[in-house]
Amino acid sequence: MQKRWDQARLKSLQSDASENIESYRDQDDPKGLEQFTDQMKSLLLADMSMLEFMPEYLPLALYGRVQFPAKAKSLWNKWLTSGEQPSWDEFKVSVGFNNAALPLVKAVRAQSEDQLMEACAVLFLLDNPLPRGSHRSDDDYELRDEEDADGEDADADYHGGSDRYGDDDGDQDMYDEVRF
Repeated sequence: MQKRWDQARLKSLQSDASENIESYRDQDDPKGLEQFTDQMKSLLLADMSMLEFMPEYLPLALYGRVQFPAKAKSLWNKWLTSGEQPSWDEFKVSVGFNNAALPLVKAVRAQSEDQLMEACAVLFLLDNPLPRGSHRSDDDYELRDEEDADGEDADADYHGGSDRYGDDDGDQDMYDEVRF
């Protein structure tokens, strides 16, 4: 039997993650968000039991460290729109994890594959909100404006996008396909 996403929980985790991310995104301290997510990752690795009471920490710890290949985005949209959670085999080929996140990913997987999939669903929703008409009427997803007033993508610097100085680090090599 196919498992189903808890849409209310995903919405709550997405809201919590979005609020935390926005509060740590600061033009005066461009590394603030990255330092915050590093702290979340360290806290969880030190004590995985925190996830039981603070599940919102996992999407924060993985923020900026998970990629969704272009060919998998349609699958994620389908899974989230239909409410059907993917199988582990479907999931593991639909995401790419940053090498620095692998110890946390493996520790979370050992504890709960579902929780890892849920965190990745939240991360997908943060960057790819579902269109208003594609979810059940009891879910109220808010669409985020991805561009600042000057037209720049607010997440470009953090997600490895080209910065205004044109020095793209080529961070794509940091993401490996993980074999479990």
